Amino acid sequence: MSIKLENVTYTYSPGTAYEMHALKDVSLEIPQGQFMGVIGHTGSGKSTLIQHLNGLIRPTSGVVSYNGEDIWKEGYPLRNLRSKVGLVFQYPEHQLFETDVLTDVCFGPKNLGASQEEAEEKARMALAHVGFPEKSYKSSPFELSGGQKRRVAIAGVLAMEPEVLILDEPTAGLDPRGRDEILDQIAMLHEERKISVVLVSHSMEDIAKYVERMIVMNKGEKAFDGTPKEVFSHYKELESMGLAAPQITYIMHDLQAKGLPVDTNATTIEEAKRSILRALEKQIL
Repeated sequence: MSIKLENVTYTYSPGTAYEMHALKDVSLEIPQGQFMGVIGHTGSGKSTLIQHLNGLIRPTSGVVSYNGEDIWKEGYPLRNLRSKVGLVFQYPEHQLFETDVLTDVCFGPKNLGASQEEAEEKARMALAHVGFPEKSYKSSPFELSGGQKRRVAIAGVLAMEPEVLILDEPTAGLDPRGRDEILDQIAMLHEERKISVVLVSHSMEDIAKYVERMIVMNKGEKAFDGTPKEVFSHYKELESMGLAAPQITYIMHDLQAKGLPVDTNATTIEEAKRSILRALEKQIL
């Protein structure tokens, strides 16, 4: 399984005074089972990019393919694609509409032809995967907290058993505990189900901690594509785009400038801790 974009360009309002190139000649491939992050300043093309991945937007030019098939060729089953490539929007209330949580999560599987019993089984499993409490299954989704709404929206997509899960700012507006809980659940899902995950986030710390590959979008173009260590080594260039590296990156560079031989490529707290302890041990010896 893979999603591939080849020279994809997308233009809003072409031929008018409001014409804007949201994507410019973007090429990338997401292989099966990869946990990928997408970052970029507001207006960089992040949201436009991910909406191409499951056919919500048709490219102005270029090719989007899934498992080697052009998703915009005549007769391609886009409905099937959207069950395999699930997208959770930044604002979960846009995806919640039923009278209670369980019914809401059942909607996707039933729409794909599952019986009521099968749909409920898939819904309960999905809700358990995201850590949603069973005692609240009959609650109205509109009475939930922001974090609980996110869990239900993610469960609604997971119940359709997608091969790819795309999350647009899934932790926006949540407190640190809620953010960590949701991202830990997503990481566990990725590990257990071996699904591909595409995480759009403004948090460099989250990206550094969870993803194995990251894409940096800037003015509609793919500016960087690599591991977090590779990308964050260009922190000066990221700053010029209105972005930044994780705070750990700056701390490690400051420590090195003060004479402590630490690894400036460390991107997580654990990596930084190990590097600092090693450096201190060398100084003591």
